[in-house]
Amino acid sequence: MPTEPPIEPSEDAADQADLFRLAWGFYLALAIAGVLWIGWSHRAVPLALFVDVGSWWVDAVLGLSAGLLLVGIWDVARRFFPAMRELETLLAGHIGVLDQSQVLALALISGFAEELFFRGAVQTSWGFGWATVLFTIVHFGPGPVYRWWTLFAFVAALAFGGLVLYRGNILSAVLAHVVVNAINLRRLSSLAPAEAE
Repeated sequence: MPTEPPIEPSEDAADQADLFRLAWGFYLALAIAGVLWIGWSHRAVPLALFVDVGSWWVDAVLGLSAGLLLVGIWDVARRFFPAMRELETLLAGHIGVLDQSQVLALALISGFAEELFFRGAVQTSWGFGWATVLFTIVHFGPGPVYRWWTLFAFVAALAFGGLVLYRGNILSAVLAHVVVNAINLRRLSSLAPAEAE
């Protein structure tokens, strides 16, 4: 009885797996750079930078609330501005179809790494303004439609940086960032064209 040849993963699936690994590698490197910067600047990496043990729940509530507020701002903008919907289509094409575990993994690593680097390292060393500007510049894409992404990143940077200024640690900013990335990655993944059979 003849056997079916093994199904080879498609080129698109292989490219997506490579992109997923590349993203993980980038964010891991960013987190390590943040820890090294903090350790070099402050001669230690204090637990207090990450969480206020006595009132962590305040950070949790503020972070989840800020994240949901930012997602609401994105959602309102996409309903009223066709350029935002065009941006979503472009981003979805780059991201591709992700399963729930990939969405969660990317949201966690990106939210933690970016906040550790931009708010934990840059903001504590150079201040709120520099952290906001650098975060915004990193979210600058090619073409006019990507300016919406840059504008949203600026608004998010103000929120994340403000949380850190208010609370004195990065937990609320990390949670807000993870919420934004998890919900938006899930939405973008659902818009991505399905892989051809």
